[in-house]
Amino acid sequence: MAEPPDPITALVIQSGLVAAADEMFAVLKKTAMSPIIYEVLDVGTGITDAQGNLVSSGAGIPTFVGVLDKAVKRILELHGAQTIRPGDMFITNDPYFGGVTHLSDVVVAQPVFAEGVCVAWAASIAHWNDVGGRTPGSMAVDVSEIFQEGLRLPAVRLFEAGEAVAPVFDIIATNSRLPDFVRGDLWAQIAAARRAEARIKGLVAAHGLDAYHDALHALFSEGERRALAGLATLPQGSFSVSDEQDDGAQWRATITVAPERFTVDLRGNPEQRAAPYNTSRDGAVISAQMIFKALTDPELFTNAGSFRPLEVITEPGTVFHATGAAPHGYYFETRIRLYDMLWRCMAQALPERLPAGHFGSICGTVIAGAHPDTGRRFTMVEPQMGGWGATATRDGLDAMYSASHGETFNTPVEIAEARYGIEVGYKRLSQSDAGAGRHRGGRGLEIGYRLRAPATLSAGYSRNRQPVWGLAGGEAGGTNGLTVIRGDGATEALAFASGVELSPGDEIRIITANGGGWGEREGR
Repeated sequence: MAEPPDPITALVIQSGLVAAADEMFAVLKKTAMSPIIYEVLDVGTGITDAQGNLVSSGAGIPTFVGVLDKAVKRILELHGAQTIRPGDMFITNDPYFGGVTHLSDVVVAQPVFAEGVCVAWAASIAHWNDVGGRTPGSMAVDVSEIFQEGLRLPAVRLFEAGEAVAPVFDIIATNSRLPDFVRGDLWAQIAAARRAEARIKGLVAAHGLDAYHDALHALFSEGERRALAGLATLPQGSFSVSDEQDDGAQWRATITVAPERFTVDLRGNPEQRAAPYNTSRDGAVISAQMIFKALTDPELFTNAGSFRPLEVITEPGTVFHATGAAPHGYYFETRIRLYDMLWRCMAQALPERLPAGHFGSICGTVIAGAHPDTGRRFTMVEPQMGGWGATATRDGLDAMYSASHGETFNTPVEIAEARYGIEVGYKRLSQSDAGAGRHRGGRGLEIGYRLRAPATLSAGYSRNRQPVWGLAGGEAGGTNGLTVIRGDGATEALAFASGVELSPGDEIRIITANGGGWGEREGR
């Protein structure tokens, strides 16, 4: 009869796996070339088991962490576990080949072998500044197929048995307008994977394979136990929501809460578009995972077991389950609006527990050009901050990143001006009084950029027409927007745009929405 696993040893191994993911994150932050990685932290790191089940994750963007297990499972599906060898490493950025998001987000995944068997995968994802395509920054709005969006890497080997596959490195560099930066960011991800590999091998060497596998089994069981305990605190029943989008489309969802199952039904939504506003089924699952985690166990503890009670139903060929050659460039706006809609669905059932809506957009702003002092090409990829919704007990938080963006930061003014040669005229809290209520929504931002040299602008701002929703009688929080002010005084208001030519002296003025208010204002 086998002895029961030692809980102390299991905890040591589990903590070591968390440390491995954290060390990956630290390596990536310290060694990357691009500010979008080392300043904004537009990355995610994680460890999975041999089958691709999430074991641990580092800091970074929550939706990125949800990508990594799905990417590894797709790599295994495409290549077969029996073909994976020590020293292999894979790269993908294609949502139809394990990339999940869009072509600018690159996954690097390495299998980890110990005692002759694969025991884990170390994976990271990071936003690269340029992977080709129609416009600098690789985020064009005037595309109808994924082929127009840039270089596609369909889960190919980057290293084979420890040897670099040189043509893949060459293809990557040749297809980017910023080859030095993509090379540097790629090697940062490689270094991160190798650091985790060393940590995991050390854990197995110290404690043995049996103890290692026992620790994983206990970890997944604990994740499921915590999820079910949280699920039991939710009201049972079915809750539905319909949400009009800026383009007039109606999105719908039904969430059914049962004793051991949380089901998100996304059937009946609009067909996928010949435009870059689709997400993969895996992307829709990630939005549902974030809602489920926030409702059932909103702590740092997350692994595959945390999502065992979750079921997501999608319909192929729709905006939440794109197929074929549908483009995905602005998938993140679709995914965050889906997340926001699911949040609204449950907030209607739990108004005392959940906040009102937040500004609900990444407000991605991409400016590409040549530095006016050095002539070196650059691409600034800058998500913006906005207001979060008020709750039953307090005002909303000011100037936060979107709920999908997690532990990320803005690029400091000094970095933006030094690296890109763009003048940042101001960055201040919004003066709008939108989002009033018993508790007011958090304030958005007002930002001004002035160009010193010619450049090209791309942008994606949701909630440009439909305002942020209030809760329990609270008022709407306003909208997001971007305006280009030309040197002659002419203005151009934008929401989604790419290839916008900018001249020296042009200004970009950004306003992000306040969060929604909670409860009626006193005296009304």
